[in-house]
Amino acid sequence: MPSHPKTTWVILAGGQARRMGGQDKGLVTLNQKPLIDYVHQRLTEQGANIAINANRNQETYQQYGPVFGDVLEGFPGPLGGMHAAMSHLDSEWIGFVPCDCPNLPHNLIEKLVKAIEADTEIVVAHDGESVQPVVTMMKRDVFERLDRFLANGDRKIVMLYDLCTTRYVDFSDEHDAFINLNTPDELEKFGALS
Repeated sequence: MPSHPKTTWVILAGGQARRMGGQDKGLVTLNQKPLIDYVHQRLTEQGANIAINANRNQETYQQYGPVFGDVLEGFPGPLGGMHAAMSHLDSEWIGFVPCDCPNLPHNLIEKLVKAIEADTEIVVAHDGESVQPVVTMMKRDVFERLDRFLANGDRKIVMLYDLCTTRYVDFSDEHDAFINLNTPDELEKFGALS
């Protein structure tokens, strides 16, 4: 299935990964493959045009697509990567996924794109129990609101979603698709199962 025509998908790999002992999370290996490999493969098989937000090891990440770092200083979290993407890319829509989510749905892009209506500014995945705020597509038009939001010191993504026309997309039939691996222990357990 081709990606939404004017969308770039950004793998967010710019975090500090404190719970992973400060390692660069996208490059931490799961069964001898970097985590980002799994995420990149899921998006590629869905026809995505991919870029990477990373603040370290940018040369290594270039094998997965064009790389850009955060514009704002101080690691403002996933919103910093989203802000950087909107600063660097001119796509009408920008999709985001975290680098530590190796099990993303095979129909992720198709379902998110289908949920977009004329007035939609953001679509975001919901696993049936909770919002998956970093698995999202945003219209570039929200950039100014995002910029102001961050300038005010806000960091909670779901608060930004309340300021925009946001649709939540039901992935409750694939609840486990959004497992993200934040600690060496989680990585080990998941690796043993896969």
